[in-house]
Amino acid sequence: MNLTTFRSWFVLALTAATMAHAEPANITVQVNKPGHKIAPTLWGIFFEDINLSADGGIYPELVRNRSFEDSETVMEYWSLATNGVAKAEVAIDDSKPLNPFNRRSLRWNISDASGGKVSLINEGYYGMAMAKDAEYRFSISARSTNGFTGPLTVTVESKAGQPLAQGKIEGLSGGWKTFTLDLKANATDPQARLVIGADKPATVWLDMVSLMPKKTWKDHGLRPDLCEMLAALKPSFVRFPGGCWVEGDNMSKMYHWKNTIGDIACRTPLWNIWQYNATHGLGYHEYLQLSEDLGAEPMFCINVGMSHKEVVPMDQMGQWVQDALDAIEYANGPTHTVWGSLRAANGHPKPFNMKYLEIGNENGGPAYHERWPLFVKAIKAKYPQMQLIANVWHGCPTNPPPAIIDEHYYNVPEFFMAQAGKYDSYDRKGPKVFVGEYAVTRDCGLGNLRAAVGEAAFMTGMERNSDVVIMASYAPLFCHANHKRWPINLINFDSARAFGLPGYYVQKMFSEHRGDVTVPLDVKSPAMDQPGRGGNVGVGTWATQAEFKDIKVTGKDGRVLFQSDFSKGLSGWKTNGGKWEVVDGALRQTSRDNGVHAMTGDKNWRDYTLSLRSRKLGGAEGFLIPFQAQRDKEKSWWNLGGWGNKRHGLEVPGIHADPVAGVIETGRWYDIRIECLGPRVRCYLDGKLIHDVTREPLQSLYASASRVKKTGELILKVVNGNSQPLATDINLKGLSKVKTATVIVLTSESALDENTLDEPTKVVPKTQTLNITGPSFRHTFPGNSVTVLRLK
Repeated sequence: MNLTTFRSWFVLALTAATMAHAEPANITVQVNKPGHKIAPTLWGIFFEDINLSADGGIYPELVRNRSFEDSETVMEYWSLATNGVAKAEVAIDDSKPLNPFNRRSLRWNISDASGGKVSLINEGYYGMAMAKDAEYRFSISARSTNGFTGPLTVTVESKAGQPLAQGKIEGLSGGWKTFTLDLKANATDPQARLVIGADKPATVWLDMVSLMPKKTWKDHGLRPDLCEMLAALKPSFVRFPGGCWVEGDNMSKMYHWKNTIGDIACRTPLWNIWQYNATHGLGYHEYLQLSEDLGAEPMFCINVGMSHKEVVPMDQMGQWVQDALDAIEYANGPTHTVWGSLRAANGHPKPFNMKYLEIGNENGGPAYHERWPLFVKAIKAKYPQMQLIANVWHGCPTNPPPAIIDEHYYNVPEFFMAQAGKYDSYDRKGPKVFVGEYAVTRDCGLGNLRAAVGEAAFMTGMERNSDVVIMASYAPLFCHANHKRWPINLINFDSARAFGLPGYYVQKMFSEHRGDVTVPLDVKSPAMDQPGRGGNVGVGTWATQAEFKDIKVTGKDGRVLFQSDFSKGLSGWKTNGGKWEVVDGALRQTSRDNGVHAMTGDKNWRDYTLSLRSRKLGGAEGFLIPFQAQRDKEKSWWNLGGWGNKRHGLEVPGIHADPVAGVIETGRWYDIRIECLGPRVRCYLDGKLIHDVTREPLQSLYASASRVKKTGELILKVVNGNSQPLATDINLKGLSKVKTATVIVLTSESALDENTLDEPTKVVPKTQTLNITGPSFRHTFPGNSVTVLRLK
């Protein structure tokens, strides 16, 4: 599509949407007919150790790789500096460890310090935040040889190299000793660094080098500003510690809670699936303490004997079941029990009273269904009061049937709007639902207002159906701005600053303004057509080897937009992962990595037909055929032979289609055709129609209503997903008069507006008082807005 055609299409779509606004909008609330009780646990948070959310984030250790465990051979995140003719060398050493759990230390050999100084430098997690007059505690474990007793100088320097705080360590000897210094910063610098210096020859071993702020949230060792942002959400529960972090890529990298409690120096660091080493400074005990400090119920997610790549044999599952039982005993057991006594020794004699335990994360299939009853039987026999949560990954277990299931959703804003009525017709006799992870992660910039509006629309549906959906939590929660491993995250931060997405304020608004019982309501609003989506095309695989040829894209007018020609190799294609080569005129992919693809074309292509031939060469699944993709790595594809080579499914933004049973055979050529015309998509395999779906029109308004028993207030939450303001007649049935209304509105000039570290409050709620003359009144909801009305 050329620019002129695209502009014409956009103007027509905008005109049609504007004309729809002339239709009346109406909300009728049956105030005198209260419905079901709203689950008090409905809105909570999910903390996963991802994006440096723990180390470098809420756990405020300023030194990175403090125990030198990050590498067997390399001094990660430290550097060696020498002045003048001074000479020194460093090495990772495990010959005489500090303790059996922390076996590596740094051997620092200073052979010549004449005429200069030798220093070790650590810049922390992208800079150490120092605040003027703030106090810090430095500690280090060290030993030496040949009678060297010190001193070692300890300096916190500004980015420009000026000393902000300093001290010295003396009294080293041949055995390990731990030294501490109290330091006070003389200036503020978010990019400071730690410098440990020596000015005489010596051989010194260092371990557990730490610099921590003395001021922490509620004196429990966590970063205050980030914890305050959590507290402002008023969460009813905290799910932890993951997420994929629970499973690990393999069993050796799974989360073992027993390795995360007790003496910090004895906690074994572990490589995190999100590409960094976790110190476990934020361990199982600290998660429980955080939950208590937030006034929230702790929900521990424990490994079920499955990683991303491995499954523990059934005859070896005893240890995993026992880990779950021991975790409950640590949280809840009396002080005379083994694990209860350890909890007391760690500073908390009183039980944490944990009530919720999730068995596994995003696990499913026969292996999960086989292991689920092992945990249920053992836990319920000893702790019958525990609420156990099952994964619902391609079907939930049935023997025994779970009381609560965990559902996860990530998609575009319009998907969540379309799913606002998902639970309206849910089987009330089935299990309760915990929506453990959900967020708009595509077509939303870096987390803009439009994403928040989509999430809010979905949340109105969860609140209306809170007799079924009893818990829900956004994911992920935290992200260090310099280590983003997930595209959209609720709270973003660097060493000294933090901000919440517009979606953060949606979570805050829904949690702050909770009713006790639902109130039925009826919403009528103009429909919004979903226009067709444009995007480029590609080919790909998931854990499979395959080849592709005769790739052609044809416009609706019959004009050929693209025809593959591999005589020039991969020219014109962009690959994302995998091993790609041209063989006998076909594009071949020979790795068995997950989600690899090669892309070509124009993201402005619209209304086209993609045709190609493909053959599976080996592996676990079938083909991924990207189309309507706006970004190279976007999940917008037809998945053929997916989910263990059992189903064909569309995974495209704005489209919801049930998967169809199907298998892709090895060695056979398949003819694939995808037709995109406006909001409609049709997919053919060997000439047979497999999917025929249309992006359905969306309603403009989404709402939920509730009452507060204590005050009698009515709380009405209304989301306008339309781009234009919408005047709405509101009728409060059963009320004779209304005194006043407080209106809290989240909106902005553009749906694309975002908050940033430099502009953290660009999109935040605004509050005003609304004078109402009676139970029927008209109110205009701004375009792309989330509104809470509290009516007395």
